Amino acid sequence: MQTPVTDIIRAHRDTPGAMLPILHAIQDSIGHIPDDAVPLIADALNVSRAEVHGVITYYDHFRRQPAARHVVRLCRAEACQARGAEALAGHVRQTLGCDFHATSADGTVTLEPVYCLGHCAVGPNIAIDDKPYARVSTARFDTLLQACGGER
Repeated sequence: MQTPVTDIIRAHRDTPGAMLPILHAIQDSIGHIPDDAVPLIADALNVSRAEVHGVITYYDHFRRQPAARHVVRLCRAEACQARGAEALAGHVRQTLGCDFHATSADGTVTLEPVYCLGHCAVGPNIAIDDKPYARVSTARFDTLLQACGGER
């Protein structure tokens, strides 16, 4: 796995503010930021491993483990909370049998929080495999989940 990572680092290391482009490119290429990439990035950018780790863990977008075949992102922002996102979140966690930043027991769905999907007036919102859905009720979530092959 080091070859794609080292190629990406080499391609972006001289870019101003290179850390985020490197992290995005690695995740786009292999689906997550593997632990063994951290020292490679730190060495190339002349920063500490803790600094690279801090950036990876600060942004919810970056994954440290591969995601499942399907990714459900549920908006946790205030506008969606005001429109029922907390109840939806409870239902989603129960239905999938996992919490945020985790994968369902059957390995088919990863659940991730997101702090705005840009459709604040029509929440609560989710995205399944990067396709956004508005006004999602618990029943609609169940229907969407079945449609993507994540039957429960």
